Amino acid sequence: MNPLVELQSLLDLFPTPTLLIDHAEHVPAATTPEPYRSLLAHDYHMTVAMESFHHTTVDVRVLASRRNDKIYSRKIILLKHGTEEVVQFGIVRFNLSYVTDEVAQAILSEKIPLGRILIEHNVLRHIDLGALLKIQPGPELCNLFGCSPTDQTYGRLATIFCNHRSAVDLLEISVPLPSETP
Repeated sequence: MNPLVELQSLLDLFPTPTLLIDHAEHVPAATTPEPYRSLLAHDYHMTVAMESFHHTTVDVRVLASRRNDKIYSRKIILLKHGTEEVVQFGIVRFNLSYVTDEVAQAILSEKIPLGRILIEHNVLRHIDLGALLKIQPGPELCNLFGCSPTDQTYGRLATIFCNHRSAVDLLEISVPLPSETP
């Protein structure tokens, strides 16, 4: 699927009165600058990547959620544990049919980051990186990140396969980070 079409389908789950993303562009991993390339271009959970990069565990805050039978979607931010410092924005669309009731209930509790739940419950999973995105934040994302509209950041689209089935579609956007200098 076209990454920008997939991006729009996830954004459409939670329409907002102000623009979340001003502009998004699909970019190759090879041209994605550090530290974003290391943070985003991999096939493991962003919970793990964010905790490693920021040297702390992360907490989830659900901004909005919706459920249509077995399809559960949520718009979230990840924060450094015990703080109000945002490190990531995300939208998740999860087909709960592919996990046990216990895992589904943990997800629906909206208290624990998704990656941590899947790891702790030992759900057989594989993560496919769909695309990296260069993102110009819109007013809503600037508000969440505490950044300027002139800042840019990067994100990714990914799919998590649970028990060999495509179960989760993800949009994950990092807070703008300082560039690494050689």
